[in-house]
Amino acid sequence: MGVLTSSWTEAVAHEAQSGWRYPYACCSDQDCRQVSNAAIEEGPEGYVVKVTGEVLPYTDKRVRNSPDGVFHWCSVAGKKDGRTICLFVPPRSF
Repeated sequence: MGVLTSSWTEAVAHEAQSGWRYPYACCSDQDCRQVSNAAIEEGPEGYVVKVTGEVLPYTDKRVRNSPDGVFHWCSVAGKKDGRTICLFVPPRSF
């Protein structure tokens, strides 16, 4: 999978752009950032992180409600191609 350059935005370490703080268990002060709707897809099996191809079932404990209604993705070492630690999701569209 290729890296999605235009769909990523950077946030201050451990804090979302809207000002809420990422839980340390998800972030370790560096691993989370807001991502666009284009970076995550809702599929029949769960959320698909397009850059890695990972599928997180809707019931996965790594899937959490987003406090500000947008997607936030936390990956190992903050890498854009790293394994998912947490995924904050807005209310489901279906």
